[in-house]
Amino acid sequence: MPGLKDVKTKITGVKKTSQITKAMNMVASAKLRGAQEKMESFRPYTAKFTAAMGNLSGGMEGGNLPLMEARDISNVEIVVVTSDRGLCGSFNSAIITMAEKLMLKYQSEGKDVSFVCVGKKAFQYFRKTGKVRKSYNDIMGTFQMFNAREISQDLAANFISGGSDHVDLVYGKFHSVASQKPEREELLPIKPITDSEGSTQKTEITGAYTYEPEPGEIMEVLLPLYLNVQIYHAMLEVGASEHAARMTAMDNATNACKDMIDQLTLLYNKARQSAITGDLMDIVGGAEALKG
Repeated sequence: MPGLKDVKTKITGVKKTSQITKAMNMVASAKLRGAQEKMESFRPYTAKFTAAMGNLSGGMEGGNLPLMEARDISNVEIVVVTSDRGLCGSFNSAIITMAEKLMLKYQSEGKDVSFVCVGKKAFQYFRKTGKVRKSYNDIMGTFQMFNAREISQDLAANFISGGSDHVDLVYGKFHSVASQKPEREELLPIKPITDSEGSTQKTEITGAYTYEPEPGEIMEVLLPLYLNVQIYHAMLEVGASEHAARMTAMDNATNACKDMIDQLTLLYNKARQSAITGDLMDIVGGAEALKG
């Protein structure tokens, strides 16, 4: 059985750890409110932008629009969006696992795979593969739309130059404070939105619509903006999910510390009782020896 001093030292250490995890839980909770509001206010814009793109792109050919050009796929790029910091449970590992499975699937089909890592955790994992084309580290804590624009411009330039024939986006989607799940979306080439039966979605038109300039010219401007919106939306989702996952993880860690303190306190009491019993036996033994 460990000594009283050792057990007491462990109890003190676990109590300090509990204070740290509780403080981190409170910080994550405060940050989550702002990140969640930002994400939820951007979701309707993303949905409307996507719907507008679906209406405009329906019936259009991608031949004159490089970002809609469908090709034979030989090079695939996977954009992985994770957080920069850890201590948020299995949130980042779930995203990385999905991206890795996607890589193995493409490789089994004979396709070359490269990665664009947004967030330090993705880069730290995938750099060992030697397939990271570009990484954006230390931006997830303070990212803005211009960061998403920089990423989307790089992806578009690489796609147009033939560096990639297909681009997938893997990120963590915020469902609730208790649930954040990895999602995969096809980013490039941009395809017209289809309904459940696979046909191109078209809004039922009740009047004549005139576009100025022509739809093709509008699409040339909107396609890069659409990429910006998709990347920024993914980063917002990951930002809110990170804080929610960290809040849950730190709450679990605090509860685990409490359980550990209870166990160590019980062990301390047993050790103390054993020490007192030993001392009493020594006293009784000494008294008996004096009588003899």
